[in-house]
Amino acid sequence: MLGVTQPPTHPLRLHAFRLLFIGRTLSALGDAVIPAALAIAITRATDGSATALAVVLGCSVVPKLLLLPLGGVFGDRFDVRKVALTTDLVRCAAQLFVGAELIGSDPQLLHIAAAEVVGGIASAFAMPTASPLVTGTTEGPERQKANSLMAAARNAAFFGGPGVAGLLVFTAGPGWAFVLDAATFAASAAMLAAIRVRRTPIPRRSMRADLVEGWSEVRSRDWYWTSLIAHATWNGAAAVLATLGPIVARDRLGGDHVWVYLLQAGTAGLVVGSLLASRAQLSRPVLVANLGLATYALPLILLALAAPAPLLIASYGLALCALGFLNPVWETTVQQAVPAGVLARVTSYDWLLSLAAMPVGYAAAPLAADAWGTATPLAVAAGLVAAACLGTALVPGVRRVGRTPAAAVQAVPSTAGRT
Repeated sequence: MLGVTQPPTHPLRLHAFRLLFIGRTLSALGDAVIPAALAIAITRATDGSATALAVVLGCSVVPKLLLLPLGGVFGDRFDVRKVALTTDLVRCAAQLFVGAELIGSDPQLLHIAAAEVVGGIASAFAMPTASPLVTGTTEGPERQKANSLMAAARNAAFFGGPGVAGLLVFTAGPGWAFVLDAATFAASAAMLAAIRVRRTPIPRRSMRADLVEGWSEVRSRDWYWTSLIAHATWNGAAAVLATLGPIVARDRLGGDHVWVYLLQAGTAGLVVGSLLASRAQLSRPVLVANLGLATYALPLILLALAAPAPLLIASYGLALCALGFLNPVWETTVQQAVPAGVLARVTSYDWLLSLAAMPVGYAAAPLAADAWGTATPLAVAAGLVAAACLGTALVPGVRRVGRTPAAAVQAVPSTAGRT
């Protein structure tokens, strides 16, 4: 007699994942409020100094970049729930300190910068815990839907975050936005304290051995490291667009409101793409998702040509929809293919490459625009994105992953050259 196959349980029916989802969603909303609030707070405190704002932002980003691989080691070596809980509490304290500093009568830039350093260090240890937390609270059949839900909630928070920030900043003051963020980190920590997360213990070895093993896992998968090159190129191009886009919108497309509409269309696209990914059953998930990323060349080239605003806005919404689709599909594929005991280290290298490409784009875009005009760097970025993302289709592992069981794919060396 044939057995009846039970449909996968919806991830929100799982107690541990449900609490994780609530905590991470609240935290994402708090984080989405901070960029606008921080920019306004620092410019107010320093009479509009862009240098001061850059210094504060750098104090958060630089420690994060430097310590991400170490954060991955901690996520694999220790109880990932406790690592995530500790980082939530540290970031809660840092944001509460900044909030108190801004609410006071004489905020000190040095104090705020120091708190951002602490928050950046905590983020380096927190970011690699994201995938292990999902794999530790869900089973295989539920993971893509779980990743899609997490991505959709995160993107929805980014959609509403600027509005919440504006409400707080212009009614109560920017300091209260940081107090709100601190409260969301406290809530996330409370949720983590109430759940259990499965973990895979790893042998205790030297820190260097752990770092080398994580990098070896990345290098051993041609589909992984070649896709990371494409993803890093995408992030560098996104930095070019973020730097030059507002200038083109203001000077050639009708005003600042065009840029606002474009960003809102992009955020809506992210949410839609995340929801579409929850139902996708792809035989070649990495190939399809990477090809979708190539659509980011469209808004770049349209911006270079100063195309009509509605066409540009629609193309950006489509490109960000592709990004929203890729993220949960990519995360699920990685979770299936990478052993649990090394997952945090592998994803830390993923984050490192993705984040490191953005400062390059931020620095190169204005220099190139001063030398050759805004159209040239935008067009070059479009060409690089298209070449890098479409080029992954030539990699055997990219075409194979999803059609071959994860256990077989994960061991294929990057130099195999198989078809």
